[in-house]
Amino acid sequence: MRRLLAACLVSLAPLAAMAQQVTHFTLENGMEVVVIEDRRAPVVTHMVWYRAGSADEEPGVSGVAHFLEHLLFKGTDTLAPGEFSATVARNGGSDNAFTSYDYTAYFQRIAADRLDLVMGMEADRMVNLRLDEADILTERDVIIEERNQRVENSPSALYREQKSALQYLNHRYGVPIIGWRHEMEALGLDDALAYYTRYYAPNNAILVVAGDADPGEVRALAEKHYGVIPANPDLPPRARPQEPPQLAERRMTFRDPRVSQPYVSRSYLAPERDSGAQERAAALTLLAQLLGGGQTAVLTQKLQFESQIAVQVGAWYSGMSLDSTTFDLVVVPAPGVTLAEAEAAMDDVLTGFLETGPDAAHLERIKSQLRAQEIYDRDDASSLARRYGAALTQGLTVADVQAWPDILQAVGAEDIMTAARDVLDRRQSVTGWLMAPEVTQ
Repeated sequence: MRRLLAACLVSLAPLAAMAQQVTHFTLENGMEVVVIEDRRAPVVTHMVWYRAGSADEEPGVSGVAHFLEHLLFKGTDTLAPGEFSATVARNGGSDNAFTSYDYTAYFQRIAADRLDLVMGMEADRMVNLRLDEADILTERDVIIEERNQRVENSPSALYREQKSALQYLNHRYGVPIIGWRHEMEALGLDDALAYYTRYYAPNNAILVVAGDADPGEVRALAEKHYGVIPANPDLPPRARPQEPPQLAERRMTFRDPRVSQPYVSRSYLAPERDSGAQERAAALTLLAQLLGGGQTAVLTQKLQFESQIAVQVGAWYSGMSLDSTTFDLVVVPAPGVTLAEAEAAMDDVLTGFLETGPDAAHLERIKSQLRAQEIYDRDDASSLARRYGAALTQGLTVADVQAWPDILQAVGAEDIMTAARDVLDRRQSVTGWLMAPEVTQ
């Protein structure tokens, strides 16, 4: 019934016309503000996004963006270490933060009448962070242990890290967000403060408030707390080293005795979503769904159900990226099938798809599913806040976010095939095998 209702709703109007109430303005000091109104519950999500992530780090201090994210929960001129989160919890809310290649974001979800409180604390730590060597030593141990748990203890994570480094020879996307261990171990107070001073400023930040919030009240509070913070006149331009043209296929084999399930994966360099020109990204989004998005996808049908060569397949594309991203495929072979056989079967399916193109009915089903999902996503104000925050830190605009659903619906089969032929080029790919060591007699 829910899906039927969604189908009926989306047939009545373009999704752009159904856009949630969004207000966007900029403070005098350059801080952007987005307010997403959702009055169904007296709750707000308050987020501050910085246009600075791990790809904005200087060479030699990998992991400092994520390190600083941890350090921001230490003390300020007015808050003792740990008091920020304790205050949020005491007022019935929750808070956290996350770091990506292109951004760092901090958020609180709390009762709407506590917005003034959390906004004041977040503005405080934008400029008044206080750190000492003891903070550095303890938190550095924390992030190194986090790397141990998430990367060192996972053959798949180590494999992906090595494969990404092979994909990006010159761009900082080839450096792990958490950092290389040997550089993490050397991170110091000066490294953290240099990154903080350079990037944590209102003219490099986006405030997103979603939920039971009045735009006029949010503007007044934003001017009260953030508007008094001076802009950073020395904010550097966001220029990263770009990838040279990739002229030859790259391959790697990663062996680890802990691997119980081998698999083959391939990533192709692909264009990101660009402001005012999102059509290619939309075509690649649909291509990923056609190839590996669910039980009716081409790779699933051919490799899992028909030939039973694979027990799992996948395809995905993440266009939300400031610079060039990747289009990825993975095939997990069935017992008795070698990685070479699995890769050859994958390539046969791709060759067939490039010759025949998508099934029209399959494409329409995917569009309907994406259209319905867009409606479901409107039920989560926090998810909407993340969508807008991520977009604006990665070069898109509010208008781009609102236009995206209708752009997806306008993509045709020929658009998808043009994108497929352009991106699925082995000369701009990295193919990797994850497997256990060979048994020697």
